[in-house]
Amino acid sequence: MTAAVASDRAGFDPGAEATRATDAILYDTLHGAYRGVVVDSPPGAGKSTLVVRAALELASAGRPLMVVAQTNAQVDDLVTRLAEKAPGLPVGRLHSNDPDPYDPSLNELPSVRKSAKAGDLAGLDVVVSTAAKWAHVQGVEPWRHAIVDEAYQMRSDALLAVAGLFERALFVGDPGQLDPFSVVGADQWAGLSYDPSASAVATLLAHNPELPQHRLPVSWRLPASAAPLVSDAFYPYTPFRSGTGPADRRLTFAVPSDGSGPDRVVDEAAASGWGLLELPARRTPRTDPEAVRAVAMVVRRLLDRGGATVGERGPDAAPLTADRLAVGTAHRDQAAAIRAALAELGVTGVAVDTANRLQGREFDVTVVLHPLSGRPDATAFHLETGRLCVLTSRHRHACIVVCRAGVPELLDEHPSTEPVQLGVTIKFPDGWEANHAVLSHLSEHRVPWQP
Repeated sequence: MTAAVASDRAGFDPGAEATRATDAILYDTLHGAYRGVVVDSPPGAGKSTLVVRAALELASAGRPLMVVAQTNAQVDDLVTRLAEKAPGLPVGRLHSNDPDPYDPSLNELPSVRKSAKAGDLAGLDVVVSTAAKWAHVQGVEPWRHAIVDEAYQMRSDALLAVAGLFERALFVGDPGQLDPFSVVGADQWAGLSYDPSASAVATLLAHNPELPQHRLPVSWRLPASAAPLVSDAFYPYTPFRSGTGPADRRLTFAVPSDGSGPDRVVDEAAASGWGLLELPARRTPRTDPEAVRAVAMVVRRLLDRGGATVGERGPDAAPLTADRLAVGTAHRDQAAAIRAALAELGVTGVAVDTANRLQGREFDVTVVLHPLSGRPDATAFHLETGRLCVLTSRHRHACIVVCRAGVPELLDEHPSTEPVQLGVTIKFPDGWEANHAVLSHLSEHRVPWQP
């Protein structure tokens, strides 16, 4: 561990702060008097690590538990982590009756038992499944403990459906991420404590404000260049710090710049952690051909120039390969267009997806097509705080944003017009303000380019 990691100039010791927070969370979970414990976590603060450790602590204390995650991918990841940390621990993977209901790699883990029936897994130390599957479980003895992972992605009606299966629970999630998805309108319940579209945490705390609330204070993913902006723009009430210092990570390239816009923005991002490739102002279709091509060219140059990353995990440089790159968009058709553009340039293996699907994932470098680039208006969808937060918080080294000029003016022409509803907790800052904060910072790393 470098000196910068151990202690920054202000005397902040990230390792000690993270340990102190984790110890307090585990104490309240195992020994507290309350039936619930809530943990807020910024991006890359170790939510999954905390969930796994808490599960192992409860199991070793002789307290069998159920774990609730929101997607099958999250469930399989947690099961794998548990099996790696404690190979002898019996773990149940409760799955659906669908074809291929879980990752086939789980078949190689001898301590993992899989079944579509909760009764078949009774007596195991830990049973993990999705909230949707747990909602159909009946006729079993309630677990004394539960852990709800990604609790801010869980709607309150989903929590109600599983609440009868456990007595006490630890809720872990990221308050800055995208709100739970609902296919129907829920305005008639807005502001009510039982709003079914609200997050599980919001409803839980509305009815139980006395529950202990903790936060993880350190992001081990975001570099020192990114944590201050992401914390100020999206987490003003739960601020956090980076676990690394300014000199702990480096992104370098073996091939020099060719002077093009994509190369200049790549160099700017390597030096500062941020880059804005700004195209001329213009109203465009959602799948703006020039912006799509620009994103693809930035990715192509990141790979062509022989990038390498050095970090606190070891002294050796690691090549910047396609699997360590991601492209983030607001819409699926934009992602599809970028995949096609990358294929034309011979690029494969790069994760290209929407913010919803990139949520929870981590990469060395990300390239983002700004949600408001080329738009004629600023809708509530494109201003959603969580969407921009996800897009700008997936990286360990650098984030490059591709956007047409004129977005600040667009924001000023379309101030937020969402109705104010009594009893609804207002997110601060809202998407309008968060966009201004991010664009103001990005303007310091702007590379204008005419394709």
